[in-house]
Amino acid sequence: MKKIKFLIVLVLIFTLNVASMCSDDNDSPTNVNQTQVVNTVISGTWRITNYVDSGINETTNFTGYNFTFASNNQVTAVGNGLTVSGTWSVTDSNSNDDSLNDLDFNLAFSTPANFVELTDDWDIVSRTDTKIELRDVSGGNGGTDYLTFEKN
Repeated sequence: MKKIKFLIVLVLIFTLNVASMCSDDNDSPTNVNQTQVVNTVISGTWRITNYVDSGINETTNFTGYNFTFASNNQVTAVGNGLTVSGTWSVTDSNSNDDSLNDLDFNLAFSTPANFVELTDDWDIVSRTDTKIELRDVSGGNGGTDYLTFEKN
């Protein structure tokens, strides 16, 4: 009987320990707030230095493009003889609380097809004054996409 009680206690401790290590879909760093991200992206132009779509590196689809994020939530990519327009925003995906540590970087493009692939609500993985790393776990196929913007 003592062995059973001891085993139950061990299972409970293990379960609590594992549960505390699991994420609550809070993929954004806790030291980043919405204003910091917005102020970072509206200063200067940016380029995509990494885009991995479900394990396939598609960064070259965006080589030569410079992105400008305007304060009116318009984004413009200029390069390779094209100008591509879309929208962007930074939102708190935990709208039921005051926490700013679960931010989404939202991008939306309607054309061309390679830019449409960027349309999503990306989790902010990290942010510096010169680099923003984003990640998205697809709800459909379960693949993980990565997107990195670096300042020019």
